[in-house]
Amino acid sequence: MTSQTATGAMAGLRVVDLTRVLGGPYCTQILADHGADVVKVEPPAGDETRDWGPPFHDDDAAYFIGTNRNKRSVGLDLASEGGRTVLMKMLETADVLIENFKPGTLDKWGIGNDFLRAKFPRLIHCRISGFGGDGPHGGHPGYDAIIQSMVGLMASTGSQESGPTRIGVALVDMSTGLYAAVGILMALAERAKSGKGQFLETTLYETGLAIMHPHTANYFMHGKPPALTGNEHPNLVPYAVFPARDGNIFMGVGNDGTFRKLMKELGRPELGTDPRFARNRDRIAHRDELRAVLVDILKDFDSEPLCRRLLAAGLPAGPVQSIDKALSNEHTKARGDVIAKDWYKGVASPIRFDRTKASLRHVPPKFAQHTDEILGEFGYSAKEIADLKAAGVVVEQRKR
Repeated sequence: MTSQTATGAMAGLRVVDLTRVLGGPYCTQILADHGADVVKVEPPAGDETRDWGPPFHDDDAAYFIGTNRNKRSVGLDLASEGGRTVLMKMLETADVLIENFKPGTLDKWGIGNDFLRAKFPRLIHCRISGFGGDGPHGGHPGYDAIIQSMVGLMASTGSQESGPTRIGVALVDMSTGLYAAVGILMALAERAKSGKGQFLETTLYETGLAIMHPHTANYFMHGKPPALTGNEHPNLVPYAVFPARDGNIFMGVGNDGTFRKLMKELGRPELGTDPRFARNRDRIAHRDELRAVLVDILKDFDSEPLCRRLLAAGLPAGPVQSIDKALSNEHTKARGDVIAKDWYKGVASPIRFDRTKASLRHVPPKFAQHTDEILGEFGYSAKEIADLKAAGVVVEQRKR
């Protein structure tokens, strides 16, 4: 690389990233933050999330900017034979290939997993898809909200008044990216022992099912699907949003000792041993009654001072804040959770090493910004690069 040298835990790892939208880019940003050389190969139209705004920086939407720092971009038409030839050249020195094409696309192009395994036996090939390549929905496109609706996530979110509710962030997409990153690291660890790469796949559908705990565990035990309980927890009480004098707070109690301690801090120690509330199973049976008692108590407290006091006492509680307050509060500042470079601001990697620290080396790239640099590293001469551009194999301007 010709830019700032990477020193993180993944330094020296080369990732060829063919993914677009969210799950794949989120996965590769995790690797890139920790030093991996991520080459983002974009189709002639570019990653479509560049258009998912406003807001925009220049022509790129915040949606794209939020998951593509520390990467370099090249525009390449993989639908052409010439584009696939360039990709094969890239894979000669790559450790990881990650893609989220519809299953079967690479096979149609003659570069499916059997071909890649034979040509690049040490390559880790990760595919992210909606449903996988087989089963009744095999090959179908997958979208976060669709998966939320299909796996029971939407049916267990919301209240009786609201009805089934979509979670307000793309939790399934981002969790799939996390699983993909974990899978890649597992495959790299196994390769260090066997010397062999392998194919791995994460799907939105399986990820959606996997993150449905404790509802799946409860269902396997008693055979009942979860009811809509709003902000309440199915297995713990109290564990919900409560109104204080000046705003809402969230309090969570994980065991009976914590409940007794909470009641003491709130000035009502007798409730900690009240037969209706002493054990968690009793509190669940008297959920509505306990909630009414807590609402009456909390109306005399201001939210932030109370939460600070409860946290200092080792009790889980926090004010319900909007994102602007979360990003500007003192704990966020003290932990260095917002990072910046030039015009860019983002949330820092939550993985904190003491030696091999994450870094912000590059702002998110413009489309095809690093084409000449990248192709030069893979052995192409200036004339060969010019010829590839003239043939439309390498693309410098988005074709929308």
